[in-house]
Amino acid sequence: MTEFLHATTNMVDACKIPVIADCDTGFGGPSNVSHMVKKYEGAGVAAISIEDKIFPKQNSLLEGGIQDMLSEKEFVAKIIAAKEAKRSPSFMIIARTEALIAGLGMNEAIQRARAYEKAGADAILIHSKKNTPDEVFEFADTWGGKLPIVIVPTSYPSVNLSDLQKHKIKMIIYANQTLRASYASMNRVLEQIKNSDSLSSVKEEISAMEEIFKLQKMYELKTEEEMIKQNLKKMGYIS
Repeated sequence: MTEFLHATTNMVDACKIPVIADCDTGFGGPSNVSHMVKKYEGAGVAAISIEDKIFPKQNSLLEGGIQDMLSEKEFVAKIIAAKEAKRSPSFMIIARTEALIAGLGMNEAIQRARAYEKAGADAILIHSKKNTPDEVFEFADTWGGKLPIVIVPTSYPSVNLSDLQKHKIKMIIYANQTLRASYASMNRVLEQIKNSDSLSSVKEEISAMEEIFKLQKMYELKTEEEMIKQNLKKMGYIS
């Protein structure tokens, strides 16, 4: 958890928008979840997502992956622990059910979602590895709860926003697209550099150094340093 929390804290510091943290299965049992919520909320995270698989877990979309599930009772205990641990009512607990991923069927997914709502979750994330959004739409249309529904359309990327809105889905998590874009771009640029005799071949494909300096707030730091220097002059410490 410590490494994930460190990375998340850096993201919170760098962002002006709310950050949602994917906390997998909560890093252990209910007591671990309680500790995790306190740490993540303290770091300024706006919401955490935890899922009802056994710890440690494998990725939901891994072909041939093991998708063992906690019992409904065990995951309800984690939600209760999370709810009791949070300090601010605005801090969200997103309960993610993997019932469809594990092949347990729609009825199981709906039953679990209703139990998680009753336990105090603030939103329900329904995950699917199908290449169409059909079962996600079926869930959204039939579960009957009051909580907002969250989806992760990695396996069904052709779904459009208007269709999601029709089915009253309130949040979309684009979980890995920027990571995959970065990986593809870095590979492409490095391949071009390897096959070229200069860096000019990739000049148009990479960011200007000025953009990186802006990202790092280097110009703001220079302004701050100059302000400090002027104040030191006024106070007679430097000439």
